[in-house]
Amino acid sequence: MLAVIYAAAAVGVAWADVFHRDAMTVVTSVVFAAMLGVALTWGAIDGWLRAPERGRTWVYAALTAGPLAGIAYVIGRAIFVDQTGVSALGVQLTSGAAFFVLLVIVPAWVGQFVGRRVSPDPDADGVGQPSTDATG
Repeated sequence: MLAVIYAAAAVGVAWADVFHRDAMTVVTSVVFAAMLGVALTWGAIDGWLRAPERGRTWVYAALTAGPLAGIAYVIGRAIFVDQTGVSALGVQLTSGAAFFVLLVIVPAWVGQFVGRRVSPDPDADGVGQPSTDATG
């Protein structure tokens, strides 16, 4: 889901760069903030709900969303903006994917940290709970 959102945002910025160059500062700022906000909010919800394996899940999500967003960006740009070719795929699968991975993982981890701090039950993850086994 994040790959589709991020690719659509990147294609939107590319479209604005080609057709509405005078508004690029505003468009880039708004889209960048929205992309960060999606991962931050989703990560905060996972932290607040104390989802199991949330750290690992977000690493996998970022590593999946990065390359998929790069591929979807090249396809979207080729269809909607300027007939970008396969030659752009290499860049998007390396540096573009790395950028998308960071745009997913960093705000998600910050969101998880904040979400855990505002969770109504700080011991919901089992820390500080008495042992239920027979030995202790």
